[in-house]
Amino acid sequence: MLDKVKLVLALSVFLAAIVGYYVYAADIAQLYRVLILLAAVGIAVSIAITTERGRFVWSFVGEARTEVRKVVWPNRKETTQTTMLVMLMVVIVAIFLWLLDWTLGRIVEMFVK
Repeated sequence: MLDKVKLVLALSVFLAAIVGYYVYAADIAQLYRVLILLAAVGIAVSIAITTERGRFVWSFVGEARTEVRKVVWPNRKETTQTTMLVMLMVVIVAIFLWLLDWTLGRIVEMFVK
């Protein structure tokens, strides 16, 4: 039950910050409103992390970062080659679909006339 209260409190802090950002748009400079919003988001996240679900999400994010570090990213040459291949396939499929549409259009036109 305490976890639910903490999550509601975190959500309330977050929503209050968003509402305050727009309510005080004319009174407070945008820089200060953004800083207050970021501080409120930090407070809301800090509260949410103290719950069981928050710890689970934080653990998941940490594991996801670990997995991203294990990824072997393509080099520039591989990226360029793959991009060119994708562009070529898009052009080929576009031409095929255009020819198919044109052919089917002529067939329908022949039956209609």
